Amino acid sequence: MIAPFTVLTAAALELLAAEPPARAHPVAWLGRAVAPLDRAWRRPRLVGAVGALAVPLTAAVAVAVLVVAAGRASTWLAAAAAGGALFVATSLRMLLSEARSTIGATSTDLDAARGSLRALAGRDAGPLSAGQVRSAAVESAAENLADGLVAPLAAFVAGVVVGQAAALSPVPALALGAGGAAWVKAVNTLDSMLGYRSKPVGWAPARLDDAVMWLPARIGALLIAAAARDPAALRRARPWLDGVPSPNSGWPMGVLAAAHGVRLEKPGVYALDGGEQLPSTEISLRSVRTVAVAGGLAYALAVVTTAAVGGLP
Repeated sequence: MIAPFTVLTAAALELLAAEPPARAHPVAWLGRAVAPLDRAWRRPRLVGAVGALAVPLTAAVAVAVLVVAAGRASTWLAAAAAGGALFVATSLRMLLSEARSTIGATSTDLDAARGSLRALAGRDAGPLSAGQVRSAAVESAAENLADGLVAPLAAFVAGVVVGQAAALSPVPALALGAGGAAWVKAVNTLDSMLGYRSKPVGWAPARLDDAVMWLPARIGALLIAAAARDPAALRRARPWLDGVPSPNSGWPMGVLAAAHGVRLEKPGVYALDGGEQLPSTEISLRSVRTVAVAGGLAYALAVVTTAAVGGLP
């Protein structure tokens, strides 16, 4: 079946390569396309709204056209192209590697750990203690499970299911799924670059990202609970989540804190009180392993779901 093969292709590329080379990474190209929006505008919210509509749609159409073009030669070539696009739209292994590296450095070179944290979390690392740096790395791993993996995988699966429901032939259904994954990745990229309170142009991208990531964040939390073999962590985490400014990121972070019995915090912003202490190096690394297992479950769920609805005959 073609759709499960596409997901497995993306997973294999993630295991083998983690990320495309930076110079050839389409997400880097996307970032360069978004950068001109990041300046003062007379009507910033209008500009942001237009960007939030146009940039993800352009990315989705470009990927869908690529898959359809490949499909003119072979359905399997279209599946390979869709798998490559899904690989580019997803990201987990490199982020987990960065998190492990940052956590390890907190025991040997705190300044280096603070420096490497900048690649993971958008916060001032200068005043953070070793425990707070580890907390930030663990939080980033949990949040990126939802944003960087579950969301584009879910969009791909949804596109394939919609294509099947509409009785589309294999290649258009693959194009719809791959285009959906690219659309989600572009939405998340816009939010990560523009979605700050200090940037009025980012209001629409941030609100769109909140809506798009609502379900993936909760699926990510479920996967973390399953990976930790602690379904009750979902219940234990619920009381803390209202204190997290984001309507979504608190779910995977909070469930991870509950599952491992540690406190995760962003000083002055929120605290996820899974325990009395910030995570030790050992527990931090164990938490990252839980996120890695949850990522494997996400791929497996995507394969099983596309196969269950018939894949693409």
